[in-house]
Amino acid sequence: MQDLPSPNFESRLSGVPVDMLVIHYTGMESAEGALARMRDPDTKVSAHYVIDEDGTVYRLVAENMCAWHAGTASWGGITNINDRSIGIELVNPGAEFGYRPFPEPQMMALEQLARDILKRHTIPARRVLGHSDVAPTRKQDPGELFDWARLAAAGVGLWPETENTLETEVALGGGGLPPIAKIQKLLQRLGYPITISGEEDEETRFVITAFQRHFHPHSVSGEMDMETLARLRAMVAATETEEN
Repeated sequence: MQDLPSPNFESRLSGVPVDMLVIHYTGMESAEGALARMRDPDTKVSAHYVIDEDGTVYRLVAENMCAWHAGTASWGGITNINDRSIGIELVNPGAEFGYRPFPEPQMMALEQLARDILKRHTIPARRVLGHSDVAPTRKQDPGELFDWARLAAAGVGLWPETENTLETEVALGGGGLPPIAKIQKLLQRLGYPITISGEEDEETRFVITAFQRHFHPHSVSGEMDMETLARLRAMVAATETEEN
């Protein structure tokens, strides 16, 4: 691990626990450019860690400090995401500059770093999230090429157990989807910031897209279908089991 201190941080709010881990991609053409931006005091942007594609880990902000990585964001009704989270940026050009899979050395380094973070902080698996989860109308990262299932198998985060659930959903639902308000309520129960409008509006499409990027990456359409619904219900059940 290499220390590259950033001036872009502040003290955490007193009494607020670190109980979230938020994963991003840098979305810039190079690691050098991303590191320079997060260390430029004029940008007001930073993260606790940056992991390069070769697996090199850079520490920019101490974990006991608040890094500025999430921006306007919300999860489970909580809006002070920066105050209570650790932010990890993965070097990747992202949607604007040629999004590509995350290489093995980078994923291995992330697994190790994330497990170490979980040893230092009480972060529930249900609060290991992507930037697009907490800011679905603004962000896409780390995107559908990020291997959330692998990370969950390594003990970091949750992944839906969906064996036979699709068949069950079809049997119970008669092959049809429930009203959109019920789908919105499920997304809200999971934690997504969404209004229960009863309408298939733009916000709902953004949130469904964010859910699919994380939990159903082979079908990122922004449209609800039976398999996405099965995964959503599985995730709500897993989250509520962990809470209890």
